[in-house]
Amino acid sequence: MVAETSGTVTSHRWLRVEFGTLYIGAPLAIALFLPPGELFTALALFSVAGLALLWFTGGFRWRNLVRGWSRIPWVEVLGIALATLVSGVVILAFAAPEDLFSLLRNRPEFLPVIWGFYPLLSALPQELIFRPLFFHRYGAILPQGQAAIVLNAAIFAFAHLMYWSWIVAIMTFVGGLIFARAYLRHGLPSAWLLHAVAGNVLFTVGMGVYFYTGNVVRPF
Repeated sequence: MVAETSGTVTSHRWLRVEFGTLYIGAPLAIALFLPPGELFTALALFSVAGLALLWFTGGFRWRNLVRGWSRIPWVEVLGIALATLVSGVVILAFAAPEDLFSLLRNRPEFLPVIWGFYPLLSALPQELIFRPLFFHRYGAILPQGQAAIVLNAAIFAFAHLMYWSWIVAIMTFVGGLIFARAYLRHGLPSAWLLHAVAGNVLFTVGMGVYFYTGNVVRPF
């Protein structure tokens, strides 16, 4: 169930404007104008802004950000790891076989760096923006039930427009469905862990070629 926004006097009209600016306008501007090398700077700024918005909203229990480790669905974690591995291998086998396990073959020493930093510098900020902020601050203007999860996944996929890849769009939409569902059922730690595992497996397989900003080519 979608959490209701509480402890705020913010009007629904303003929330819709804010929602559109944050989740549609900003990703579109980033995709069109931001230099690819500035992606992590933008992500850091959005994370700080998201935490500030949560604070201004009120009614959010900050301890919930670190609660839920005992509810982690380990079967789902294993499932997303295997599904990501298989889908990544299949995609690369057809689309870019030369990139299949390329990092593991050519720069294996770099993998531990990715495994350590991706969960903290990429997956965690994204989860803060697209799960607690999305469902708490904007809960009052979201559709009910499964429609809110689908909307969350669509917004999450749209945020990856900067990569200009239909493969990225599909994978992030499916991932968004899984992460949103996990957040609402089990809490932020589960959504973050699922996101981190999926991302690390993608980079291990070689799918980083689609998620590396240095490879971004705008179609204009």
